[in-house]
Amino acid sequence: MSSSPFSPTEQAFEDLREGRFVILVDDEDRENEGDLVMAAQKITSEAINFMLKFGRGVLCLPMTRQRCEELNLHLQT
Repeated sequence: MSSSPFSPTEQAFEDLREGRFVILVDDEDRENEGDLVMAAQKITSEAINFMLKFGRGVLCLPMTRQRCEELNLHLQT
């Protein structure tokens, strides 16, 4: 049994495929923070509300330049 507090990568991928959240943690020497992540194909309004209420950060998502232009969205600076 592992003493690591982290799940194996394979488990995180399975959770994402099943529509569950995972917390993706970066390196201690970088920002040393975790991001609440869910597969875009599985997102719901309830999941977004959960992230905004409990994540208390910036909600980010990938989007093509074309789609940003269609929505008149500008790059974050």
